[in-house]
Amino acid sequence: MFEKKPKSYTDLLGKTNRIVEGTIIQGDITSSADFRLDGHLIGNFQSKGKIVIGPAGSVKGNIICKNCDIEGKFEGKILVLEILNLKAKSIIHGEVECGKLAVEPGAEFTATCVMKPNVKSLTPNAGQQSEEKTA
Repeated sequence: MFEKKPKSYTDLLGKTNRIVEGTIIQGDITSSADFRLDGHLIGNFQSKGKIVIGPAGSVKGNIICKNCDIEGKFEGKILVLEILNLKAKSIIHGEVECGKLAVEPGAEFTATCVMKPNVKSLTPNAGQQSEEKTA
């Protein structure tokens, strides 16, 4: 009558990916789950979830995500749909576009910042396309 679907392996363990300290990745990362980065990423990152850059972590490239907490270093362009949290020891250089911004005292924030509370899409150019209707 009612079939119970077995949970997937990632549902049982949680949906957080992790790159540990001492790991260096050169290239792009795309993830639909949450992500914690304590290593170094030289490239772009895109996620439908949350990214946490730990105190030893760094990203040099572009980030597009739903939520973001930064404790380490970031250099590039970041688009956060909801909330960007910058912890006291974070270092940010580049361009920031977010819905809401929280900055702890002590954070180094050398960036241009645009706050757009109603950003709907994870694609960087989606808001720039105009729709034209004809009869």
